[in-house]
Amino acid sequence: MASRTIREVTFDLLRELGLTTIFGNPGSTEETFLKDFPNDFRYIQTLHESSAVGAADGFAQATRKPALVNVHTSAGLSNSMSNIMTAAMNKTPLIITAGNQTREMLLMEPWLMNVEPTILPRPWVKWSYQPVRAEDLPAAFMRAYAVALQPPAGPVFLSIPLDDCDRPATGPAVVRSVAKRIGPDPVGIAAFADALSSARNPVLIYGSGIARGEGWDTGIQLAEKLNVKVWAAPASERTPFPETHPLYAGGLPFAIAPLSKKLEGHDLAIVIGAPVFRYYPYIAGQYIPDGLRLLHITDDPSEAGRAPVGDSLLSDPVLALEELLARVKPRKAASAGIAKQEHRMAPYPAAKTPEKKPDGPISSLELFQTLRASTPENTILVEESPSNLGELHTAWPIDKPDSFYTFASGSLGWNLPASIGIAMAERDSGRNRPVVVVIGDGSLQYSIQGLWTAVQHKLPILFVVARNGEYAILKSFAELENSPGVPGLDLPGLDIVSLAKGYGCISEKVETPDAIRKVCSEAFSRDVPTVIEVPVIPTVPPLL
Repeated sequence: MASRTIREVTFDLLRELGLTTIFGNPGSTEETFLKDFPNDFRYIQTLHESSAVGAADGFAQATRKPALVNVHTSAGLSNSMSNIMTAAMNKTPLIITAGNQTREMLLMEPWLMNVEPTILPRPWVKWSYQPVRAEDLPAAFMRAYAVALQPPAGPVFLSIPLDDCDRPATGPAVVRSVAKRIGPDPVGIAAFADALSSARNPVLIYGSGIARGEGWDTGIQLAEKLNVKVWAAPASERTPFPETHPLYAGGLPFAIAPLSKKLEGHDLAIVIGAPVFRYYPYIAGQYIPDGLRLLHITDDPSEAGRAPVGDSLLSDPVLALEELLARVKPRKAASAGIAKQEHRMAPYPAAKTPEKKPDGPISSLELFQTLRASTPENTILVEESPSNLGELHTAWPIDKPDSFYTFASGSLGWNLPASIGIAMAERDSGRNRPVVVVIGDGSLQYSIQGLWTAVQHKLPILFVVARNGEYAILKSFAELENSPGVPGLDLPGLDIVSLAKGYGCISEKVETPDAIRKVCSEAFSRDVPTVIEVPVIPTVPPLL
């Protein structure tokens, strides 16, 4: 071991843990860590640190394994904070690393030093650390891996002074196994099951934790045994239940008063795998209607602690589903069918479809209906188009697990790079499902440089840019907040096609359903991504 460096021992550990893909944007303080990069590792270069984090997040979610990200000291970490926040809210296990300046210079705070490496990424990492001794780096990676996986999963951060990696290691890294699921308290889950069995009119509210834990089948079985309505928790980033199922009602609205109204008439609601509740904007009212008791199951103590109402139980959501399924009494089906929300899991409805002018653009609803009809049944949909969520979910029901991804944070710039990680995971696994990204012309600008990475790795992703020339969702909030005259809500002068071609994509402007169908028939057999700009009729969606 005397001849082995800390770098070599660390990379041995990463091999043992299966972390041989690194997403990053290299900087001067990271080069000593990346030096003599091993042939059995893969470096996925992005052109911006936030895109590195987003791509790693998509890859980790699609593989259900932690992913490794390397960014540049304090500058790169600052660049990546938006998507670190999203990864935290997505509950994605990421190990984020950054270099720091040479230890001998840290006291005088040289240029590009991370002055407070353990503080800068907070509160969006579960643990952040800069080893006190260089020799502690391998053990720090092992701890980072363990913390990232433990519930609730999430990102962690390691700062690595650039002169640490070439020092001699004191021994091999210690590899440990880590349990990543927690079971429910037997007394608590029994009480929840009794409450469900004895309720007059219970309702199930499923969250993204069920999708992350591969719990679709168990969730379906519980709903069918109880024969009760299923709502998706508001603004879910993953689909927890098939939207074509007869018991599915849709996604709850993400405001206090409208959500409460949707639950009227029920005497018991149980939320599984989601917070209580995700709200935005503020519409005052009761959290739950009179006469309703609320139960809550989450693997996140923070979610349990901040819930304004209800009785919470800490547990892996899918383990809890399994226990409930074994314990609840079956119920007869209600005489009346479940009323289905037309906009399905979208937190607000579609805008009224305006009449199409003879030579004018198509509606976003027609765009999405054409896309769904023209893409393979097993296509993965990635969404970052807040102006037309109602139209998208009206046209594109999600009826298969792991076929829909979006961001839990609402912070733009995640979905384009995340689709790269998802597509790479599809290729690595051999599933090779097509990936379609529906993204707004405004959202695209936050991470457009991610297109370059998709081109370099020959990923046949289809990016569909709905071009309405405005931040329409902000116009909706302006109306709701009675705030006329807000500047900066229009986006003239963007040439999406030229931008995409500049990164190496195949790109064109398409304006008719026939042209969209033609693109869909060709895009997934290419060895580069395709970007289409589709002008749509501008609409201001209703938030309620």
